[in-house]
Amino acid sequence: MTTALINGRVLLDDGFRDDVAVLVEGGRIAAIVAGDDARARNAERIDLEGGALVPGFIDAQVNGGGGVLLNNMPTVEGIRAIARAHRRYGTTGLLPTLISDNVEAMRAAIAATREAIAQGVPGVLGIHLEGPYLAPARKGTHDARVFRTPDADEIALATSLGNGVTLLTLAPEQLPVETVRAFVSRGAIVAAGHTAGRYDEIRAGLDAGIRGFTHLYNAMSPLQGREPGAVGAALEDRDSWCGIIVDGVHVHAASLRVALAAKPRGKLFLVTDAMPMVGADDPAFVLYGETITAVDGVVRNAAGSLAGSALDMATAVRNSVHLLGLPLDEAARMASRYPAEFLGLDDLHGRIAPGYAADFVLLDDALAVRATWIAGDIARHAA
Repeated sequence: MTTALINGRVLLDDGFRDDVAVLVEGGRIAAIVAGDDARARNAERIDLEGGALVPGFIDAQVNGGGGVLLNNMPTVEGIRAIARAHRRYGTTGLLPTLISDNVEAMRAAIAATREAIAQGVPGVLGIHLEGPYLAPARKGTHDARVFRTPDADEIALATSLGNGVTLLTLAPEQLPVETVRAFVSRGAIVAAGHTAGRYDEIRAGLDAGIRGFTHLYNAMSPLQGREPGAVGAALEDRDSWCGIIVDGVHVHAASLRVALAAKPRGKLFLVTDAMPMVGADDPAFVLYGETITAVDGVVRNAAGSLAGSALDMATAVRNSVHLLGLPLDEAARMASRYPAEFLGLDDLHGRIAPGYAADFVLLDDALAVRATWIAGDIARHAA
């Protein structure tokens, strides 16, 4: 059965087109054809009613959603609930993210992610282990009591997923450079984050295979005149990617515009760093035995540190348009194509092109999500 998505503004590689139809077969994009092509006329047709059809959003940092925190519910059911909650906001691919924890929690989260992928839970692409190899001075809401240096067995565990992407955030100055290389050689994508490292220490990590930076500017040594720090290393490096949280709280819009000017196009991508209140009615959750509550959309722990966010990906895209002045096509790429490239998934995800996964988001004129598709399966959403 062929489905034709018609009468929309479709984001292709060269920008939006309103004269094409997208043909979907077997969960993949079969072809992009003229709107009046016979194949589109003869297919089962879905009228997009003039909305913007963009590639499905990919979120590399999702701690929770739908009332669930991965640390507290490292099960297939927990991951399913998180993915379901974020789909409503356009996220068709995500990495459930484990905040620094003990080995048992890490083992459970990896096993649950492996099984979720095996069961085909929609949207699950792998796992993000944010810590526990971090710097106490830049711990944010992480519990420094679980920070440690991994031995060979733990390196093997952290890279044992097998059937999906493993993203690992670490502070390069906290580990021997050989350990960073070991993670990379075993297939992990390694990002620097929660780091107090000097510029030369971050540079050594990049040379060892670090591919990107976790929530640029947040929980990392700042750019200063005589010590560029992690931020300076990130902005200077032409090859690395940087995740950014565009919620108007984590980073000033001017600082984000500086990053956009400094980095090559395609090297900044959107993340939410979302906590359980996304897609849930309860603004509170428990982390490390402490109750954390979002107040006016800002999530902080008792010490006043930002504790993730209440951000969803559709709002991040809207904020990129309204706060940063980006055109919608570029904001959408920052939520789809660029994270796919960072994660090495750009042969199947992040574009509307023949052969790619039929993962889409339909946005209305207010940039609210009206429908999502994962592998061609549609879910409609109220405005």
